[in-house]
Amino acid sequence: MATRLLVLYTGGTIGMDHTPAGLAPVPGLLPKLLDRFRRDDLTIDVVEYPELIDSSAITVAHWNRLIDDIATNYAAYDGFVVIHGTDTMAYTASVLAFALHGLNKPVVLTGSQLPLVHPRSDGWSNLADALEAAAQPSLCEVVLAFNRQLLRGVTARKLDAASFAGFESPNAEPLAEFGIDVAWYRDRWCQPRGEFAPVRLDESAEVLLFMLAPGATAAQIGRTLAERKPAGAVLLSYGNGNAPADPALLDGVRVASAAGSLILNLTQVVHGRVAVGAYAASQPLAQAGALPGADMTPEAAIAKLTVLASQRLELALARALLEKSLVGEFND
Repeated sequence: MATRLLVLYTGGTIGMDHTPAGLAPVPGLLPKLLDRFRRDDLTIDVVEYPELIDSSAITVAHWNRLIDDIATNYAAYDGFVVIHGTDTMAYTASVLAFALHGLNKPVVLTGSQLPLVHPRSDGWSNLADALEAAAQPSLCEVVLAFNRQLLRGVTARKLDAASFAGFESPNAEPLAEFGIDVAWYRDRWCQPRGEFAPVRLDESAEVLLFMLAPGATAAQIGRTLAERKPAGAVLLSYGNGNAPADPALLDGVRVASAAGSLILNLTQVVHGRVAVGAYAASQPLAQAGALPGADMTPEAAIAKLTVLASQRLELALARALLEKSLVGEFND
C-alpha cells in the first residue's frame, strides 16, 4: 500500500512569488508545484490554509489549528508535513512536539530561505527531504527538515538568515543527514510515550520572556513578575545560569513562584546549559524559585510552559515535568 502523507501549508517564503509589493504568498501556487513529488508508492494530500501568513504573524490560534488538523486526520495518514515560514518555525515545531502527546507518527516541518520560483531555491531539496522523513514509520516525533539535515523540533533554532543553513541544533546531534544516501541515525530518535492525546492550547495563558542585561533590567523584570504573576516566564540569564543578586529581581521571582508562576532559568549563550551550583551567582535565582532549564532552547521553553499552563496541572506536578525531558528537549 502507498504511504499516505498530509501536507499542511501555512505560508512562508517557500510558496511566495514576485508581486508589485514584493514577495508574497500566492494561493494555489505551492500545491501545484508539489505535483512533481507524487509517485506510485506515495499519496500526498495538501491542505492550503485560507490565510497564508508570513510566519512572523503566527499566533496561539494558528498553533491550535495545526494541532486540531493533525488530530482530526491522525488515523487517516502515515505522516504529516507542515510547510511553514522560517522565522518562527522552531517555535511551532516545539509547540507541536509538546502538544501532540503520545505521537507515534512523523510530523515534519520545512520551508525555505528562497521561494520555489527562484532558480536557486533551497525549497525543492527541503521538501524532498521532508517527504522522505514523513514516510519513515519508525520516526515518532516532531522534526525539522532543512539544508539536508533532519533536526529534532525541540532542539532546533534559526541561527542564520543569510545562508541556506538556516537552522541548527546547538546542543544536539542531527537525526538524519541527506546525501546521495540518507544516513538515518535511528538510535537518536525518540520512542512513543503513551497513547496519542493532543493538548489544545489555552490562548489566554500568559507566558513571558525576559533577557537580563547589565543595568536596570534585573529590577524591572522582578517588578513585572511580581505584578503580572504570569502562568509562565523564561528568564535568559548569563553563562551557566548566573544572575545578579538584585533584591527586586529575586523578590519578583519569589512572589510570582509562590503565586503559581512557572519560572524557568535559561542561558543566553547558544551552546551550553544552566548548571545551578557551577557558580555561586547561579544560586539566588534557584533559591527564589526559578527552575533550571538545562540546555533547552528559548523556543522549546516557551512551548513547554504554554502547553503545561494549558493543562492546568497541580503546581507540584507542573514543576516536576518542567525539570524532566519529555520529548528530548534536553538530556536528563
